[in-house]
Amino acid sequence: MESKNLEALHRRNHAGLRHRRSRNAQKVSRKELEVVRLLHRKGVPFLAGTDTPPGVYVFPGFSLHEELQRFVAAGLTPLEALQTATLNPAHFFGIEDRFGTVETGKIADLVLLKANPLEDIANTQKIAAVILNGRYFSAKDLEKCLQEWKQPLRVQSATER
Repeated sequence: MESKNLEALHRRNHAGLRHRRSRNAQKVSRKELEVVRLLHRKGVPFLAGTDTPPGVYVFPGFSLHEELQRFVAAGLTPLEALQTATLNPAHFFGIEDRFGTVETGKIADLVLLKANPLEDIANTQKIAAVILNGRYFSAKDLEKCLQEWKQPLRVQSATER
């Protein structure tokens, strides 16, 4: 009987901790949006990318979609959010003569979308195909790559149990 009481107490304490962490995360998230909004109003340019420390699971590509949505939530237009991952980095590195826009003579990897991200930034997740280093990858090709990429993670996860 005592063991059941301890387990119940542990579950309640753990749930309370998760709730407090969730509330704190929400406060931090709101503050981040507020700071980005203020900096944007002052004309500070932004570059998409992460400064997340090691050990935090941020997956390239997937996290970018979320970041673009957060930029829009902070007050950037969808076009401005897209430019944080395209034009702005090219300007920052001084290579806009070769990168940053789709033009004849420039180097570009492309993500072809099924829907317009200027209408809804979440449409960046509706990927029809990718052109990378001159190679075309259909949505089916990308799904196959993703499954192959996930396989080692599944094996590692199973062996850690």
